[in-house]
Amino acid sequence: MEKRWVATVHLDTLEVEYDPSFKFRCVENCGLCCNNLEIPLRDEDIERIEELGYNTWEFVDYEKAFYRGNRFLGYALKKNPLNDSCIFFDPETRKCKIYDHRPLACRLYPFIFIRDENLMEIYIKGDRFCPGIGHPEGEPLTRKFLMGEYGDLLIVHRREIVNSRR
Repeated sequence: MEKRWVATVHLDTLEVEYDPSFKFRCVENCGLCCNNLEIPLRDEDIERIEELGYNTWEFVDYEKAFYRGNRFLGYALKKNPLNDSCIFFDPETRKCKIYDHRPLACRLYPFIFIRDENLMEIYIKGDRFCPGIGHPEGEPLTRKFLMGEYGDLLIVHRREIVNSRR
């Protein structure tokens, strides 16, 4: 998989270094990621979706599993058999039916977050179908952007660092 560095967050200070030439803007109602990706589900994702009233057999594809090396990561989100899009993608509105409760992989896309001790490195996936990558009206991954979109995730990792130093 092709990837490119776009930012680094220093988790101890939440200071951000970023590539000012890179810009991103999610194109509203695009849905290409909902149609082109296989989405891994974490246990937390499954629990959150179940709390909405769905049964796992409705949205978990137990025939598709994700591994990193020989370590099992989880099963995939089901695809709609009629159009091969995500089971929660509404083709009429072109929106996610569970947007506020969507899996972490959906929330992070098209970024890859890699933690290395007190650094969170952020890379962009080399998916050519995402029109938001390099969008002329996009934003660079400044501290303001990252804290607005992913602040809760970064704070969790920051707390882990602070707690580990005690």
